[in-house]
Amino acid sequence: MTTTTALPCQYSIDGSGPALILVHGIGAARNTWAKALPVLTPHFTVITYDLRGHGKSPMPEGEFGLEELVEDLQLVRQRCGVDKAHIAGHSLGGMIGPAYALKYPQHVLSLGLLSTAAFRTDDDAAKVMGVVTAMEQKGIPQILETLTDRWFTDEFIADYPDVVAARLQQVIDTDPNVFLNVFRIYASTEMAPWIARVAAPSLVLTGENDGGCNPRLNQLIAAALPDATLKILPRYKHSLLLECGDLVAQHLVDFIQPLQR
Repeated sequence: MTTTTALPCQYSIDGSGPALILVHGIGAARNTWAKALPVLTPHFTVITYDLRGHGKSPMPEGEFGLEELVEDLQLVRQRCGVDKAHIAGHSLGGMIGPAYALKYPQHVLSLGLLSTAAFRTDDDAAKVMGVVTAMEQKGIPQILETLTDRWFTDEFIADYPDVVAARLQQVIDTDPNVFLNVFRIYASTEMAPWIARVAAPSLVLTGENDGGCNPRLNQLIAAALPDATLKILPRYKHSLLLECGDLVAQHLVDFIQPLQR
């Protein structure tokens, strides 16, 4: 049974300027933004936090849904004493941000939808649910090779095996029930019915070779949003923050700064 009670997630605050809240994805933690922070903190008060059941945040009791993740974000904002913030999220975080903006538009200055998905076809939905089913049946460690191929370019795997290994270990260290729970939320959430009602200026950004959050879906997301800018990063796959977090951060700076004038 789901509970709508928000959990007090652990957060960090760095930099100065307008508030920018960053929301990580499945089986990650706030350290996934490490490469982006040096670019962002000269311009923004950057708030990063660990989703419930991730990093140092409290463990949830039982199943939870997107609604609970939205309420956790609301509590983070309140605890930081921030009234309005720019919000950027990666993967599942790119769904939490727009869902938050739909419920609490008065607190959102802009959105960053990074490597996320909407307007999935039946085939798209079947493929991502197939990954969930495989993890449920075979165990999460047995699917890591599939995730590695979906997340990282071949060049990055060859050049930075320690970073890849650390990311996979992060997945293994995540409670399997929590990991499967958030993966199911990511796989089953479809923003298409409501995303056109999200009015905040939005940066929609993905990697050219991201299999699950590909340019085709991101073009549809950008077309549906009332005020969107679309950026496709050549060559990259899903783990943009680990491969080129500094580049992603610069796109956020370039997008948000004109809105501040």
